[in-house]
Amino acid sequence: MKKIVSTIAFVLAASSAMAADAVLDVPPAPVADVAPAFSWTGFTAGVQGGYGWNNNDVSVGGLAGETSADFDGAIAGGFVGFNYDLGNSWVVGIEADFEKNWGDDSATLFGTSLDYGFDWQGSVRGRVGYAFDRALIYGTAGWAYARGYAEVPGVIEEKETFNGYTLGVGLDYAFTDMVFGRVEYRYTDFGDKDFDFGGATLNSDVDQHAIRVGLGVKF
Repeated sequence: MKKIVSTIAFVLAASSAMAADAVLDVPPAPVADVAPAFSWTGFTAGVQGGYGWNNNDVSVGGLAGETSADFDGAIAGGFVGFNYDLGNSWVVGIEADFEKNWGDDSATLFGTSLDYGFDWQGSVRGRVGYAFDRALIYGTAGWAYARGYAEVPGVIEEKETFNGYTLGVGLDYAFTDMVFGRVEYRYTDFGDKDFDFGGATLNSDVDQHAIRVGLGVKF
């Protein structure tokens, strides 16, 4: 009987030890992988297009008063830039763009037919934005320039480069870690220029409201 009791006690003790070892040997639960936060830092390049409403105030040769000779049209081109993510949702950057401008029109001034418009335009701007992960809301401002022309058909054509400023707001959204889309509104004051037609001076003062959409790549 003593041997039986001793054997039972030994078996129970061994079973308890094995159970304790089994509990201690249970592997820890796997740690879930956490995706790193999206960063806007990097160089960017892309294409954009939209429409510009060009307001053109014209006066001739110092004569009193002025007339409106507006011209609207499509715009399309590309942009390059660099953004730096400060790590606290704020993003700063710099960007340049260059676009073809199809805005043109014609008018009759003092009995003379006149064609006018822009050939191209561009800008160099700073950007400050606030990121909601893959969505970046930003403001932008800087220098703007454009090549404008005025022509008396078949007689004379003059071209001048306008210089001014631009400012606006927009939204960039990253569809992937590299590809992002854009929608942007900008107001641009291109300043004014004089066009000389053999003694008759035409002063053109142009500003623009424009909407753009774009598609870019972040490197």
